[in-house]
This record gives sequence, structure tokens and C-alpha cells, in this order.
Amino acid sequence: MEPIYCTVLPGSPDELGVPPEADKTKHKQSLAIEELLSTERGYLNMIQLCAVDIRNRLKQKQLPDFDLEGLFANIDDVIDVSSKLLYQLELMDTENPQYLQALSDTFLSMRSELENTYKEYCASYSNILILEARYREREELDKAIQETITSTAPHTNATNLSFFLVMPVQRIARYQLLLQTILKNTEPSHPAYRSLQATVDSTVALNSNINEYKRLKEVADKYNKPENLTLMDKIYRINTHSIAKKTARLSQMLKHEAGFLPKTEDKEFDALEEYFLALERGVADLQDNVSTFVKHFEEFLSRRPHECELDIETEVAFRNYKELSAILHKHIYPKYMHRLKSLVLQPLCSLQELFACPQNMIRKRLHKLLDFEKIEEKRRETGSITYEEQEAANTYQAINTLLLTEMPKFNGMATQLLIRAMETFIFIQRDFAADVNHIASGYLQHLPHNKLPDYTFWSWAEGMFLKEAKSLQQISQTFEAELNPHFILPLTPSSQRRLSELTKRYKSEQIYQASSDIKGGRDMDLSLSRGELVAVIQEMDTKGDKRRWLVEAGGNRGYVPASRINPYHPTGQTASPSPAIVDEASKRHSVVVVSPAIESPVLPSLQVQEDYEVFAAYDFSARSIHEVSLRAGELVTVLEHHDRQGNPQWTLVEVQGQKGYVPSNYLMVVPVPGISASSRKT
Repeated sequence: MEPIYCTVLPGSPDELGVPPEADKTKHKQSLAIEELLSTERGYLNMIQLCAVDIRNRLKQKQLPDFDLEGLFANIDDVIDVSSKLLYQLELMDTENPQYLQALSDTFLSMRSELENTYKEYCASYSNILILEARYREREELDKAIQETITSTAPHTNATNLSFFLVMPVQRIARYQLLLQTILKNTEPSHPAYRSLQATVDSTVALNSNINEYKRLKEVADKYNKPENLTLMDKIYRINTHSIAKKTARLSQMLKHEAGFLPKTEDKEFDALEEYFLALERGVADLQDNVSTFVKHFEEFLSRRPHECELDIETEVAFRNYKELSAILHKHIYPKYMHRLKSLVLQPLCSLQELFACPQNMIRKRLHKLLDFEKIEEKRRETGSITYEEQEAANTYQAINTLLLTEMPKFNGMATQLLIRAMETFIFIQRDFAADVNHIASGYLQHLPHNKLPDYTFWSWAEGMFLKEAKSLQQISQTFEAELNPHFILPLTPSSQRRLSELTKRYKSEQIYQASSDIKGGRDMDLSLSRGELVAVIQEMDTKGDKRRWLVEAGGNRGYVPASRINPYHPTGQTASPSPAIVDEASKRHSVVVVSPAIESPVLPSLQVQEDYEVFAAYDFSARSIHEVSLRAGELVTVLEHHDRQGNPQWTLVEVQGQKGYVPSNYLMVVPVPGISASSRKT
């Protein structure tokens, strides 16, 4: 077989030094890798220049109404993740055959960190632009920013902050393009090709997730934007479209309640919402309790015993107690209150405010869910929906997805903050006790009862406090009874209906009336209007506190202060006297039941009382020291036909040697037997 000879023609690729196709691909791959590294170095340098130098100089100028935190968002986190990425990429020489595998592993391992960091920044970027535009409109702020940029980074030729702040938004998309270029110029047979392909797919998904998160945040911002609308603004918003939308939602809710349509169930969301609501109540209760504690402690501080003359056994004990009290009031108590307010109460108030945004989103989700159900019902019936309906469905899905994504994070962080607040409260209490004990240790030996064992001392102290508290409560009740005598307020038609309902289920002795407006401030408290009727169920709360009574007010049950409600005795009693009284009355010719509400014979005056006898028509149980109990048929002596305020609905009587007030309509007047009408006239 003849040998074949190849001749290299002038101008061929080999003669001209042009590399073969494989070398071209490798060269492009090397250029793409070098571009990735060099641009990452430049990018990191620029955002560090912005976040460190420029921001610090702006902070030093202390510009008025300038939100540095909002303007730079989480750029510090961006710097951290970029520094970490660059460090990992520079660990190995780019000429190393294993470099592509190392590059892929780096991006895959940092994928979640990159996504979490950049999605927050990209979602905040629209607010950054709004802030910058607002500052650009203010001449003083704009001039200060430009001077800072020019003096700090003159080589960049930047004129505003957006030159730097847009870089993270551009950079996260640039990763995908550079990695796709590297993959495009890598042979499929290369050992790292599969890893590179996975890395490219990961960056594509990463950018997609960031865009979706940004869209969800924009929806949330739209519905969480505070609106200070006047009444006229709200009226102007009413139109046929809004009325139709609200009518459709109401119709959907009524169908759910009536059982015509099944409710859309989302067990995952329902569990998150239940935990969120429980957490919100916990934060509110703790904040309310700490606020009450602070208020009571401030009232305690207003009492300054070291400035008063105290009844203490010896002069030495008196002097030492005054010194101890003065030191505590001057140093220990103010320090304790400052720590309690700044480290516990203020964080709790701030935490409680954070619940407003999720609450609003949960409410909006319910409204959009009703729209979504209506749209899906139409889609099943007709097979098509309008563009506006599709947008409404997308809005619901966006809000639902955002809540499912963000509520677990919020619940977790809020739980940690709540636990931290309780732990801080405990630590402050311990420190406070240690400080008081340290100060008091030098004075205790000079104070009374210092020789008593701890158990004996605390038993004695508890007994003294309980004794004084009981005495104070009795004095308070006496003053309250003197200053606020019981009186019956007229009933409105709604109160009359409630009275009818309550008397069917409760005894007349259980019916009470609010003597003043009551505003519930604690969990399970009821709010009542003056004159509103309630039925007393239990004369104490679950903790045994007899100052709070459990009552029912037309179906609602809750606690009210016992001192703010009085027994209700209707002015027109419809109950009949017992048969024994009727028989006794028939023997005495005639019976007159006193009722100040109607024009009827009234009790005779004291001057002609010998012509009549007064009996109790019904049983009555005294509710205060100023009232007296009656039994049906019991003879009473009338002392006054009215109370101290001149109210004829109450009568001062004497029964078996005891004096007190009774309802006038619980009495009946009977003529004395043997005295004729003519003799009574004379």
C-alpha cells in the first residue's frame, strides 16, 4: 500500500500558530474564571468602600432625619458572604486540574447563605431607592452626600449612593452568567462537568427564588403600608367595585357558616396562626403584668418613710431604719427601676408592636382567601377567569406563601425574645435582692425583730400584713358605703329585656347593677356601662380574690370589680307575697304594698303610725352594713321613708333591735285591727 504524504500549505492554522478548537475553549474558560475572581475582588472593594468609609463619614456628620440603617440595609451581611466566597475561591491555584471541582463545591456549599443574604438586600432595594430619592430632593442632605462621596472615593466618579448600592443587585445575577460561560467552555467529558452543571442550575434557582421573594415582599409592603385616611377619604373609596367585592366576601362567609360550602383547610397555616395568637397573648399579658408591677412599684416609691415620724421602739432602731430607707430610695430603687424599664418593659413594648404587621397580613389573607374561593368556584364552573381575577388569585397565593415562609421565623424569634425578657426579669430580681441584702446587712442588727429566726419572722410579718390589710379593707368598705349609697338607675328597653332573661335563670338576689362605667383591663374582664344589669355567678375569681366577681351580662361572662356593682331591687315587684302573709292580711281588712314607682298609698307618717302596722312582704338579704335582712311576714318599725339622699326607694327600718335600710317595695302596710276608718279620720 502506498504511503500517504501530507503537505502543510502556506497559511494553514498550524503554520500561523492558531491554537486548535480545544485550546480556544480552555482559553475562554480561563478568561471566565479570571473574570469571576477579578470582578469579585473589585466588587468587594467597592461595597466595603461604601459600607465602611462613606457610611462612617455620613454617620459622623449626624445629618438630621437621615436613616442610615434603612439606606444601607444588610450590606454588612453582603460584605461578609462576599469575603467568604472570595476566600474560598482563592484557596487553590486556577491552573490546578481540580480547581473547577473546588469552584463548584464552593458555590454549592454557600448557596443557602448567598440566597438568604441577597434576597433580603434585593427585597429592600426598592426602599433604598425611595430613601435616596427623598434625600436627593433635600438640598442640604444631597450636598452633604455628594461631598462625602467625592472626598472619600474620587476615583470612582460617583455622584450619588445608588452607584454603590445597586452593585449587590447586579452581582447576584452576574454569578449565573459567569458560571454559565465557564460551563459552556468545559468539555462534557471533564470530571467536574456534572458539578458545574449542578452549580449553574443552583444559581438559576437562586435568582428565581430571590425574584419571587422580592415579589412577595412587594405584595406585603402594599398591604402593610400605613394609611392615615380621613372619614371623607374612606367615603370617596366607596364605589360599585368595592361594594361588590365586600358583598361577595360576606356571601362566601355566610355560606361557610351555614354549611353550604366547605371551608378551605390549611393545617400548616392554621397551626402557625394558632401559635402566633397564643404567643401574642403571652407577650401582651407579660407586658401588661410588668407595666402594672412598675406602676405599683412607682407608687411604693412615692411613699418615703424615712421622711416621716415612725412608731419604732427605740431611737437607735428608728435612726437606722431611716438611714437604710434613705439609701434604698436614693440608690438601689432607682437603679432597679431603670434596669426593669430599659431591659424588660421597653423590649416587651417593642415586641408587641411587631405583631401588628403579621396581624394585618393574616387578616388580608382571610379576605383574599374568600376572593380566591369564589374565583376557583367560577373556574370550575366556566373553565376560564378574567385577568383581574387571576391577579386576585395570585395575590392570595403570594400572601399565603409569604406567611407560610415568614411566620415560622417570626414565631421562633418572638419566642426567643419573650423567653429572654422573662430571663432578664428574673436576673434583675436576683440582682435587686442581692443589692438590698448587701446594703441592709449593716443595719439589720439594730432593727426590731432581728433576733427572730427567718421562718418565725416571715410568719409574724405575714400575719401583720394580713391583719392590716383586712382592717384597711373594712375601712374602705365602710367609707365606700357611706359615700356611695345604693341607688337604682332607670332601665333602658335593652336593660329590661336583659333583666327578663337573667331573672329566668338566676335568683333576684343575684341580680346586680353597675354603679358606674367599668372598663375591663385584664384578660377575662368585662366592660360595662353605668346602669347595666348582670347576674353574679361567683363572688371571687379563680385565685380566690373576692374583689373580682364572676358575672354574666347577657351571654358574656367575665370578671368585674365587686365594689362597682350594687344589688338591684326593681321598683315594681311582680312577685306575690307568701300565703301566710295573705291570710294574715285578709284578717286585717286591707293590705297596701308600698311601691314608689307608681302613685299608690304611701307609708303613713310617724305621727299617725299607731293606726298602721308595717310588715315585710318578701324575704330580703342585707348586702352591706347599712342594710338589714327581712323575712316575709316580719313586723318592722319605720324610722324614715327615704335614705340619706332623699331617695324614697329605700326605707330606714328597725327589725328585732337592728336598724338599716330595706327596699321600700319589699314592705306592706296593714291597718291596726279594731280601729275603724272613722276613728282614723278623727
